[in-house]
Amino acid sequence: MARILIVDDEKNIRSGLAIAFQDEGYDTVEAEDGQKGWEAVNRHNVDLVITDLRMPVMSGYDLLKKISSAYPTLPVIVLTGHGSIEDAVQAMRDGAVDFFTKPVDLDHLILTVSKSLSNKEIKEQNKKLKAEIRSLKSRQQTQEIIGKSAPLVKMMEIIEQVAPTRASVLITGESGTGKELVANAIQSMSSRSEGPFIKVHCASLSPTLLESELFGHEKGAFTGAVSQKKGRFELADGGTIFLDEIGEIDQSTQIKILRVLQERTFERVGGEETISVDVRIIAATNKDLEEEVRKGNFRQDLYYRLNVVHITVPPLRERKEDISLLVASFLKTFNEEDGKSVEGFTPAARKAIMAYSWPGNIRELRNTVESCVVMARGRMIDVDQLPFHITDSDLPQTVSLKIGTSLESAEKKLILATIDWCKGNKTRAAEVLGIGRKTLHRKLDEYGEKE
Repeated sequence: MARILIVDDEKNIRSGLAIAFQDEGYDTVEAEDGQKGWEAVNRHNVDLVITDLRMPVMSGYDLLKKISSAYPTLPVIVLTGHGSIEDAVQAMRDGAVDFFTKPVDLDHLILTVSKSLSNKEIKEQNKKLKAEIRSLKSRQQTQEIIGKSAPLVKMMEIIEQVAPTRASVLITGESGTGKELVANAIQSMSSRSEGPFIKVHCASLSPTLLESELFGHEKGAFTGAVSQKKGRFELADGGTIFLDEIGEIDQSTQIKILRVLQERTFERVGGEETISVDVRIIAATNKDLEEEVRKGNFRQDLYYRLNVVHITVPPLRERKEDISLLVASFLKTFNEEDGKSVEGFTPAARKAIMAYSWPGNIRELRNTVESCVVMARGRMIDVDQLPFHITDSDLPQTVSLKIGTSLESAEKKLILATIDWCKGNKTRAAEVLGIGRKTLHRKLDEYGEKE
């Protein structure tokens, strides 16, 4: 239960606000001036402060400054009976989350309190996530792979076991799962970490160009070969070569790679000199190579040679407990890159993110967070700022109304439909509707709906 501190030198206002927030399910503490309010902040575990500005002993301005300095994540809402634009601007500069003049619109104040507490929870959650990421990175030998889910922990155990060996590794997984990060981790933890690490994206090259890239060519080997060129295998001598999307290579190139695996030798295109290399091969694909073998598209002997150790990278939908950690990491990255100060996602946005299946996996999640940070209008990213395809499955059903329906009937139908969509969670329904929880309960009483 959240605890709200109400600071005001007018007893009736303090008591009235306390009763209103107690009706909303909050615990309350009262103080009659800024000094006693400051003592209450230090004595009690307070989640939010509502304070008047002009009070004896210590003003609300001074209390606000003390809280902002000592408890920067504690939200403060300012009330005053002597409001002005200058007061509002100064209070916001000093750290207030919002500003209300008396008499207060209670429903608006209750909604603001609810949102402020959600934001405070998000800040604290992000702080914990950052600490957890630092802890995970300190325990793991690699800094790039983030997660604590069972599938990821199992994968990391295999990586740590195979990395020190010279065994060939086949990495499989859907597009966007982070297969290249796994290859990076194996290389960085291997005895070859100081040697060359050469990466080849096989799908981006035609068969002729790929053969030349992998094995090199002699001068005059083909039109345009104006000088001798060393291939990627030769450049990787003493280190590791990473063949990404190996399922895309043609049969002719497959035979030559098989020879390198078996004999550690090859010839450049157009050359006769046999070149020996000491290279570890890590390959990756999003294809089912066993199925490709059955179809005759991939050589069985090469598959067995590559598949000495098989690492499957789990899709994001199978490691959802890692999503919060990944979002926190990406948020930090893009805040730094784009000079932003986005603090996090609202509960509704987080719910939509967790409910989405992420067919594009980590790559899609990363791109989504980057887009949200770039387009963010404030410190929090709400559900309406997420791409539509992510929130579409979580949208409430349309409420159909006939022309001639009274406003009262339409309101009732919308409120009841929203509660149903929120699975009976009236606090959530009140947030969606933009009204206070007490107002919602009053409406339900008017409709004769039982609690």
